[in-house]
Amino acid sequence: MACNAVTEHRARLGEAPFWDVATQALYWVDIAGKQALRLIGANVQIWEMPEHVSAFIPCDSGDALVTLSSGVYRLDLDSPGLEPRLSLFCVVDPQPGNRTNEARCDAQGRLWLSTMQNNIGLKGEDLPLTRRSGGLFRIDHDGRVTPLLRGLGIPNTLLWSDDQTTVHFGDSLDGTLYQHFIRTDGNLDPARVWFGPHSRGGPDGSAMDAQGHVWNARWDGSCLLRLTPQGQVDRVIELPVSRPTSCVFGGRDLQTLYITSAASPRNHPLDGALLAMEVDVEGKVCQRFAG
Repeated sequence: MACNAVTEHRARLGEAPFWDVATQALYWVDIAGKQALRLIGANVQIWEMPEHVSAFIPCDSGDALVTLSSGVYRLDLDSPGLEPRLSLFCVVDPQPGNRTNEARCDAQGRLWLSTMQNNIGLKGEDLPLTRRSGGLFRIDHDGRVTPLLRGLGIPNTLLWSDDQTTVHFGDSLDGTLYQHFIRTDGNLDPARVWFGPHSRGGPDGSAMDAQGHVWNARWDGSCLLRLTPQGQVDRVIELPVSRPTSCVFGGRDLQTLYITSAASPRNHPLDGALLAMEVDVEGKVCQRFAG
């Protein structure tokens, strides 16, 4: 499958692609570069954030959520890129030294947001991880925050089964993707291993196709793994980047796979690029925040 860079932009740590069906727009972030980006047609708009930003998700109300280190903020999408208008929506994890990471909305439009020990310096440099201080939280439409998991290392991947009874959730520090059963009270059962460590890099973000297969980006693995619903490798999709970070299905038929990536010591020409490839299966729709 041919894979090409969509824009000239190169991120330090591209992440969290989100395809908005209603506007045919792609949202993503550069965490280390403190940028929230939106692609409509061939036009890229960039909002410069005051802090590291891990996700950029449009809302039913017409604005968008950005998950910054200090909390979740609403961003006025009509505000200029160099002077974004931000208003605090909620504080999720007040633990000093933590930052936000993976974030997605479930079928009810509630935001699930993970946190981790901050591993990015003021100039975008890597900082060592010394503790498992992260958590997973659910944020309702009114900003109410419910803690779900604690003691996480590098949380990545958030995907739900069609019946919304199971969530796929990963921890890159473990090299493992897990499944949690969602109880009727909204809390999570203990994790069970769904896909363990693999020789082709560590697990990062993922997308799910209409057949229930998970497409998992492999950090330092230069590929995606397409995994069956049973957690077996169906195929390996080679990529022209060293560190793919996540992916999402987009385009009018949801058969364009957009892939974010990060800079790498290998200095591959496309490292940090937003990539796109046409695939042979339709993907699932991203959910906006219902607030």
